[in-house]
Amino acid sequence: MAKGTIRYWAAAKAAAGTAEETFEAATLAEAIGAATLRTGRGEEFRRVVARSSFLVNEQPVGARPHEGVALSEGDVVEVLPPFAGG
Repeated sequence: MAKGTIRYWAAAKAAAGTAEETFEAATLAEAIGAATLRTGRGEEFRRVVARSSFLVNEQPVGARPHEGVALSEGDVVEVLPPFAGG
């Protein structure tokens, strides 16, 4: 299991109730799954995360299955919800 940081942006930050937190997980799916189970996280958090894009160490995850995205010690995962354009 790797330890690292999850950073939340915009609506994900509001739904998480924090700008960042630590994770301990082997894959992106495990890290996000554990984050959704944290105390105080409800349906809004799950809804925002389900629509979000992810970066791992500033590299886009894209359409890759989150179960196949391995995490390493010290990785930074960023959760980017859809942004309104204009």
